[in-house]
Amino acid sequence: MDMIHVRAVCPPDLTQRTMALLTAEPCVLNLHLQVGGVRNPDGDAIECDILTGAANEVLRGLRDLGIEHRGSIVLDPVDTVFSERADKVGAEVLGARLRAPVWEQVEARIRAEGRYSPSFYLFLAIAGVIGAVGILTNSQILIVAAMVVGPEYGAITSVALGIDRRSRPRIRKGLTALLVGFLLAIAATLLFALLVRGFGLQPPAFELGLRPVSHLIDTPDFYSVVVAVLAGIVGIVSLAEERTSALLGVFISVTTIPAGADIAVSLAFGSWDQAWGSLLQLLLNIVLLIAVGTGTLKCQRAIWRRVSERRREHAVRRTA
Repeated sequence: MDMIHVRAVCPPDLTQRTMALLTAEPCVLNLHLQVGGVRNPDGDAIECDILTGAANEVLRGLRDLGIEHRGSIVLDPVDTVFSERADKVGAEVLGARLRAPVWEQVEARIRAEGRYSPSFYLFLAIAGVIGAVGILTNSQILIVAAMVVGPEYGAITSVALGIDRRSRPRIRKGLTALLVGFLLAIAATLLFALLVRGFGLQPPAFELGLRPVSHLIDTPDFYSVVVAVLAGIVGIVSLAEERTSALLGVFISVTTIPAGADIAVSLAFGSWDQAWGSLLQLLLNIVLLIAVGTGTLKCQRAIWRRVSERRREHAVRRTA
């Protein structure tokens, strides 16, 4: 049974309305009120567990009351639940909504990834250099390693959320982080590739033009679009379903980090056509990831909203 634990600090003048809201919802369990039990901010402590399928409506109601502005709302995931009552309520009231995403949590995860500390740029630069080594040595393992290190998808999803929520500051910050981050990564990788060329450290096969890994990266085509679209869908769905993992990060980064690294390596060795192809690949994939991510986010919201409406209509007809 999927459930979240909610801890709210409620101003005393809103406590009665808040308790009425929570008491009226059958999917709210283990409701507890402690009057005057909180300081900074002062207020009443309210705790409860909510079946995730009903959490969006309940949390929306709490936010409409203004609790988040005058108090606070804290969400904690619940890993394990033993409750026959919760099972019964979930089956009878929620049905298909039982595993609906809690959008406040989804957006919180995206916002957390949309913070661009110095480590964001450092990891992006390191990923670029590792990718360059993979390209020079034709090592698919190192390309995968570069994709594991790359943190760029957090910025991409943040831009997608900004577009979905029409938040210009979030869009601007995400796009700026991507631009600056990839410029730094390309610059660091270019410096590394120039050092390799200057000291004649490039492998003989690369020198002879045997570059199968590079060829896959700097040749954007129909399959590049397919992979980028699928990566965008998988990324957003995994965030909504809490299935994020390093493996998914690799799949998503296959469209970005290698292209950035190949731009630098191609420039260092005077391969202008390959550099241009990699630049097109990078720009195409970032645009597609943002566009598809935004569309997938909107579609998921619409689908689950429709499921909720159908369930509500069915409940009304059953009680009529």
